[in-house]
Amino acid sequence: MDLIPAPLHVQTPDDAAPFVLDAGTRIAAAPGTEGVARRLRAELSAATGFDLDPAPAGQAGGLLLALDETLAAEEYRLSADAGEVRLTAGGPAGLSHAAQTLRQLLGPAAYRTAPLPGASWTVPAVEIHDAPRFGWRGALLDVSRHFMPKAGVLRFIDQLAAHKLNVLHFHLTDDQGWRIEIKRYPELTGTAAWRERSMVGYRAGGRRDDQPHGGYYTQDDLREIVAYAAARHITVVPEVDLPGHNQAAVAAYPELGNTDVVDTAALGTWTDWGVSENILNPSEATLRFYEHVLEEVLEIFPSTFVHLGGDECPKDQWKASPAAQARIAELGLKDEFELQSHVIRHFDSWLAERGRRLIGWDEILEGGLAPGAAVSSWRGYEGGIAAAQAGHDVVMCPEQHVYLDHRQAPGDEEPIPVGWVRTLEDVYRFEPVPPQLDEAAARHVIGTQANIWTEFMFDGRDVDYKVFPRLAAFAEVAWSDLPRDPAARDWAGFEARMAGHYPRLDALGIEYRRPDGPRPWQRKPGIVGRPIDGRPGETC
Repeated sequence: MDLIPAPLHVQTPDDAAPFVLDAGTRIAAAPGTEGVARRLRAELSAATGFDLDPAPAGQAGGLLLALDETLAAEEYRLSADAGEVRLTAGGPAGLSHAAQTLRQLLGPAAYRTAPLPGASWTVPAVEIHDAPRFGWRGALLDVSRHFMPKAGVLRFIDQLAAHKLNVLHFHLTDDQGWRIEIKRYPELTGTAAWRERSMVGYRAGGRRDDQPHGGYYTQDDLREIVAYAAARHITVVPEVDLPGHNQAAVAAYPELGNTDVVDTAALGTWTDWGVSENILNPSEATLRFYEHVLEEVLEIFPSTFVHLGGDECPKDQWKASPAAQARIAELGLKDEFELQSHVIRHFDSWLAERGRRLIGWDEILEGGLAPGAAVSSWRGYEGGIAAAQAGHDVVMCPEQHVYLDHRQAPGDEEPIPVGWVRTLEDVYRFEPVPPQLDEAAARHVIGTQANIWTEFMFDGRDVDYKVFPRLAAFAEVAWSDLPRDPAARDWAGFEARMAGHYPRLDALGIEYRRPDGPRPWQRKPGIVGRPIDGRPGETC
């Protein structure tokens, strides 16, 4: 049926008549399903032009939404025949997934926001039983390197929901820009939210645009984003990076930097890509500053997990800083790696005291992992394997497999080629749980995530091109019960189902990479990237 991600079980009765959705169709919403019914009505009414009003009490037929406590929260059943379509789930999240399956069954036009003339609406007779493999099915969106206006973020959330993904990892701060309003520290958006210019492509090309770039989300913008995502059963996990990737914050508040080795007052928000050496100093005052920041972050984001980065933190300034060395001695630490671990452990405890959990990139393993921390394993599987074997939860997002800023094909036509070639098939064959893990350790792999870094994506059109269609393949990996051996997966079957999925992407207005390559306007000739041809290393 061209369903993506593939359901757990599908049965189609022979010669059974389809359900016809028309102007007389009503939606019957059982208690607890009202929110999903409201969104389903809004989406389908826009596409069909039908009112789809609530059904009178006791009326049979139409679209029926119900909950069943014997099902898990994200598990659902969809049953369709000529008389009715019944959506049943263990909770609203599962019911929302069932509604997305219903949209797919209705055809690509169900994803449009106004009715097309002459359209007819049928649901084939079918019985579907479905549930996800992983509880964390995420996508990271980097809005620091290139800011995405709020409307674009909401659109991206709709794209995640359409593919049954349920976590938006929101990368809000970095060397190149701070994107979250912090009322206590206004210069984080007054100074750190913009940079004077940007590199265009990799530094070897020597190009800059000499155009100020910036933007930030007010706290009310972020509350709106969180609420919009929650209505689609997507959790927004904020990332505030520390102690590295902080030149923008240091530019705004120079006392946060290593002032005894660097003239931090002369720094600006960084205009290069890559990893800045200007990191936070490890003083108690800096810890208090970020506690104040996180107090406001927690008020906006109700997610259990808060991502604090912890990655790519050059230690040269700490090695040269008498203050940092005195701090190491004061705390009885062995070296700069243990000093970074001290910072992470501090916030692990601080978050735990407030009922939250810290998650960070796999560098937080260096110098000793904080007791309650979870790990985003990005430098391959190794960090995730070590963390899972030590009893820590892991989200697998290895750069070599699911960094969607990496190029989709070899050759000069790919815009600003970066990193490894990772085709749609490569992503489809990604397996989040490595065979080295025994059953107990494998249970600590709580999910998987595709990461979208935007150094070389200037706007939403570029994000569309890099992300799709590969995010559809990733969604199936995260959701469906695929063979654990990537070589045993039915690539031909998935490719055939994608032929039916491309029109859905078209209807959603997603400017994806076509199977035959980029359109002329999607190319960026002359802008230098950094292909690394399989060699590990920094990609920007």
